[in-house]
Amino acid sequence: MTSGLAIELMNHAVMLALMVAAPLLVTALLVGVLISLIQALTQIQEQTLTFIPKLVALAIVFLIAMPWMVRQLVDYLAQSIESLPGMVG
Repeated sequence: MTSGLAIELMNHAVMLALMVAAPLLVTALLVGVLISLIQALTQIQEQTLTFIPKLVALAIVFLIAMPWMVRQLVDYLAQSIESLPGMVG
């Protein structure tokens, strides 16, 4: 295995990890900003108030995006396993 191939594999793995994590991260960000805005408007400064809405939103997005996430990860694994013989020689 050459260093160029190793870098390419790592680059693809990191990009896949970012793609798979993006829906959850964006949801957490948007819900956090929305709850913070509501807290600023109503002057309710409770730190634990953001936890439950974020948890519910993340659970919903995770359940919706899970088939896509699993499909992406399985495709990457299948491609990696198929390319193993070419990497060895």
